[in-house]
Amino acid sequence: MKKGLKCLALIGLVVSLAACSNNEAANKEATASHTKEDKVIKVATQAPPMTDVVLAAKDAAKKDGWDIEIVSVNDNIQYNEMLKSKEVDANFAQHKPYMEKFNEEKGADLVAIQPVYDAKVGYYSKDYKTIEELPDGMTVAIPNDVSNEGRALAMLDEQGLITLNDGVGFNGTIKDIKENPKNIEFLQVDLLNLAEAYNEKKVALVYNYPAYIAKVGLTPDDALFLENKIDTRFAISLVARQDNENSEKIQALKKAMTSQEVKDYLEKEHGNTAVPSF
Repeated sequence: MKKGLKCLALIGLVVSLAACSNNEAANKEATASHTKEDKVIKVATQAPPMTDVVLAAKDAAKKDGWDIEIVSVNDNIQYNEMLKSKEVDANFAQHKPYMEKFNEEKGADLVAIQPVYDAKVGYYSKDYKTIEELPDGMTVAIPNDVSNEGRALAMLDEQGLITLNDGVGFNGTIKDIKENPKNIEFLQVDLLNLAEAYNEKKVALVYNYPAYIAKVGLTPDDALFLENKIDTRFAISLVARQDNENSEKIQALKKAMTSQEVKDYLEKEHGNTAVPSF
């Protein structure tokens, strides 16, 4: 009987050791999985060259053991909504004034972490080659969101096509137009659809970014005129939230987004459409 009890005890010890070993292995696997997950940075972005810049940053981040996961979206709303709801860690698709307007409208706490590049914005025309040719009563297509509307109107003011009220700067709206000597009619369009307005028969001028005007095969070299002086407030920027802006992930992402790899990529591949802002 004693011999039987010893056998049972030995079996119990073996089972116990096996259980401990299995638990230890499971814990190690869970820890490894957790560690791997913590090294993934999710970034929402929308269109080239923004998506391409994030890809260049992905290569730079790998050197420090981080993996950037790109989350692609199809409009100018999702990337901010996803960041607000913590579905992603950051986004890269907008300038600071646009982000600030989203915060104001949605009660969000998004933060511009780092300007990355300034896009060469301009006005395009399929029918006219000089400003002097532009006719009276023409239709001009501009963005329908406040931050980009103000920038578009400021450019028309720069060229003497309209005069804005004193002190409005880049914050103007159509209501702030003091003088309109050419009797311009404005067509306000969603930024993503402005490229299509270029081919509208009644539209003489279209404001747009390089990323979107590329849809109709154009680059800033084809613009009737560009912004006289780049306003760095409109730099396309890395954006996070107040609750994670100082986190290890966001600091690692900021480092990757301002790496030599990204700068070289912008200068080599997008030198005629974008200017690095870091």
